[in-house]
Amino acid sequence: MRTNPPRLKLHAAGWLISVGVTLVAFRMWHLHLREVEQRAEEAERTRDEMAQRRAMEERLRIARELHDSLTHSISVIQVQSGVAVHLAGKRGEEAPTALKAIQEAATDAARELRATLGVLRTADDCDGTGLGQLDKLLARTRAAGQPVTLTVSGDVRELPSEVDQAAYRIVQEALTNVSRHASQASAWVRLSYGNAALTVEVDDDGGNGTARQAVPGEGLPSGPGLGLVGMRERVAALGGRFYAGPRAPGGFRVCAELPLGA
Repeated sequence: MRTNPPRLKLHAAGWLISVGVTLVAFRMWHLHLREVEQRAEEAERTRDEMAQRRAMEERLRIARELHDSLTHSISVIQVQSGVAVHLAGKRGEEAPTALKAIQEAATDAARELRATLGVLRTADDCDGTGLGQLDKLLARTRAAGQPVTLTVSGDVRELPSEVDQAAYRIVQEALTNVSRHASQASAWVRLSYGNAALTVEVDDDGGNGTARQAVPGEGLPSGPGLGLVGMRERVAALGGRFYAGPRAPGGFRVCAELPLGA
């Protein structure tokens, strides 16, 4: 039986039209999908820009508060201590070591505050404070009458800025706590450079201070202070590990492990 040529041509034309309609529909669907993706990307960019703008506004607000509340007080301490040291020199007297330590601490505090205010007013997250300032910190601590020893082990090398800053702040806060809670205590600072992490340890022998107790499960001392809480938050933000609690021989220990790939 022979096939009717007109009917065969009609079937072929129908197939061609179907294929054409399918290709057009597929193309329209692809363009629609791309448009939806572009809208989603634009919405995400808008949300990010709004979040960044709100964050910047909050940073500026904090900068203003810090400037108004702290700059004047630190400047007064710096000026008054400088005047006292100058007057002692005019009288031919040696200025007390503690007074010189106050003057140096006020100068460094003013410098750090200016740097912090500059950071808050920009997008940079590093305030330029790191282990490069550690020798000055230890010198001020010793000048204030607190014995402290530094031990460094491992392959000393440049650290990521966040790790460098966190390590300095942990040592700074730990030594502040020693002078506050354990008068006349001796302290030991240890920096251990590993392949994957920097370990920071600050121990003290207790001195004549009151005993500090750790909160069970937290490794944090009881009391109103927030210094150790801030240290723990710094370490957690870098994905590290933190411990703070009494030492078996007496005194207190702060230990932080900071991943170098943070």
